Amino acid sequence: MKVGLIISTYNWVEALSQVLYSIKCQSYFPDEIVVCDDGSRSETKNFIIGLQKNFPCKLKHVWQEDKGFRAASIRNKGINELSSNIDYVVVIDGDMILHNKFIEDHIRIAEKNCFVQGGRALISKNATMMIFRQKKSNYGFNLFSKGLSNRLNTFYLPFLSNFFGKPNKKLSGIRTCNMSFWKDDLYDVNGFNENFIGWGREDSELAVRLYNKDKFRKNIKFSGLAYHLYHEEKSRLKTVDNDKLLFQSLNSNSSWCDNGLQKVKK
Repeated sequence: MKVGLIISTYNWVEALSQVLYSIKCQSYFPDEIVVCDDGSRSETKNFIIGLQKNFPCKLKHVWQEDKGFRAASIRNKGINELSSNIDYVVVIDGDMILHNKFIEDHIRIAEKNCFVQGGRALISKNATMMIFRQKKSNYGFNLFSKGLSNRLNTFYLPFLSNFFGKPNKKLSGIRTCNMSFWKDDLYDVNGFNENFIGWGREDSELAVRLYNKDKFRKNIKFSGLAYHLYHEEKSRLKTVDNDKLLFQSLNSNSSWCDNGLQKVKK
């Protein structure tokens, strides 16, 4: 199947360069990548342009004006930018260093009528600064690597993945820093709800609508590994408003949002 990778970013080329380097090390390349830029300065665009000619797969850049944290909107722009032949969409954040079999693992565990939720190990502030100083790392993270937390998420035991990947409809631990979807499923529910402004809950609300469309979640354990670079937490002032939008979807049993991938009512 044809795979598209969506990467969200904002004014952090230093981290994005590490993420893209880890993609160059993949055992299986996505067919195309869209860097989804939530209003960065021109540095990010120029950086992507400089990589496009020699990158091992198609590399695109989409941008929107900086009007605050609008992850739902910019991810939708990225999904709409994917070529028509893309079947499957992997979504990460622009601060996630990927295990070299990350894309291969997401493809392996993909199942019709399911989306996939992966985990992450957390890289400490000091370890993150060390990675930036080295410019390029072999990313040989393991259980004993210094500067990591969530160490359970560093075990690479892919033969156990299917045992832990039973379809379910849980909402806990939904994070678009490491998720994947069938593209048709995203269009069936109209993608991310762009009414979500500020940090939080746009990913959980998407999951609710997928559940309401009779789709299921699969957890990818002991594979699909990713390592989250340290940064200060984003403002959570909008969480209360976003919680209200999430509860509306929970209570309405709706599988569609009007302000999504397509700006039309169904």
